[in-house]
Amino acid sequence: MFIYLKLLRESVLFAFHALSVNVLRTVLSLLGITIGIFTIIVVFTIVDALERNVKSSVASLGENVIYVQKWPWAFGAEYPWWKYWQRPLPTFREMEELSERSGLAEAMVFQVFLSGKTLKFGGSSLENSDIAAVSHDFNKVKSFELSDGRYFTEMESAGGRPMTLIGAEIAASLFNESDPIGKEIQAMGRKLTVIGVFKKEGSSLLNSSLDNTVIIPVNFARNIMNLKSERLGPMIQVKGKPGVSNDELTEDLRGVMRSIRRLRPFEEDDFALNESKLLSNQVSSLFDVVGLAGWIIGGFSILVGGFGIANIMFVSVRERTNQIGIQKSLGAKNYFILFQFLAEAITLCLIGGAIGLLIVYVVALAATEMIGFDLTLTMGNIITGLLISATIGIISGFIPAYTASQLDPVEAIRSNG
Repeated sequence: MFIYLKLLRESVLFAFHALSVNVLRTVLSLLGITIGIFTIIVVFTIVDALERNVKSSVASLGENVIYVQKWPWAFGAEYPWWKYWQRPLPTFREMEELSERSGLAEAMVFQVFLSGKTLKFGGSSLENSDIAAVSHDFNKVKSFELSDGRYFTEMESAGGRPMTLIGAEIAASLFNESDPIGKEIQAMGRKLTVIGVFKKEGSSLLNSSLDNTVIIPVNFARNIMNLKSERLGPMIQVKGKPGVSNDELTEDLRGVMRSIRRLRPFEEDDFALNESKLLSNQVSSLFDVVGLAGWIIGGFSILVGGFGIANIMFVSVRERTNQIGIQKSLGAKNYFILFQFLAEAITLCLIGGAIGLLIVYVVALAATEMIGFDLTLTMGNIITGLLISATIGIISGFIPAYTASQLDPVEAIRSNG
């Protein structure tokens, strides 16, 4: 065992010797490995960050929540769009009937959404904010935390009081460092008393963040907007009871909704039952394509780098032919010579891969600081990068190492290198 560790040490030293003696040639050869590992791992890092964001968004949407809407999140190829267009919109009254007749629902909320509105407080204003009008059980269906204040009471929701909960970005923009609780903001020409502030959630790929959103009671919204308007995207969100699967809840809601809308057995559903896994599945498919593209682009660079490493190893064998002959004449076995050169090739590839990983780490840190999107080089990706590098080292170094191990010792000693 000790002799193999010594051999490994010598092989590593030979690899660094190749770097120091032929710096330009070795660096150019390692460049392909470095670029390839960088491309593959940076794509994996981005995909991992996006997947974490999507999972966080799905968690905030609620994995056990079904959305009763007019439009489906995934369209069937054989269903003409005009059939969707003719569907009626979900209504507040339907939400009340669903609540009374569904046996598997724990809570449900009616919600409409209006974007691009301007909010004002004193001399400050904030454009492109979102306003969501919700029924009382919003806090039971949607996952969120409050950094300050409280949620609506049932009396405030039912009475349509002019009260609001605001997102973290809205609070920071309109109130700076002052406490927004109890103060009045103006939205759509009406004054709203702030009773709560949502904890900052950060950007979300599924647009589920409440950072730039104002929440108001739906009974108050009746006075300032048409709840049956298409542009408000009215929906009913239903959360299932503990232990109830999404499939069970979906079938329960389908039966109740068909009964509410008095659809005959042969008629198609005129509503959509959506769930967050539809979005996550679509995004996961996109991530698979992006990951494949990373493999393809990085693979070409690694292929070029592999040929470069093979070239270095052939040169190394030629330069050390005399030394190989001496080693074999002193009793060195073929596998000993093979291992020596193979370890050298692997070391060179690991150096190239390590440089690529270092660049990924620096880029991830810079991107996180600049765009505020959490990019982290995970240990799994580091191990993947090093394993790929080692594999390329084995593949590209095997033939030169095997050639060296098969040299005739007498002919090798006679060689001038």
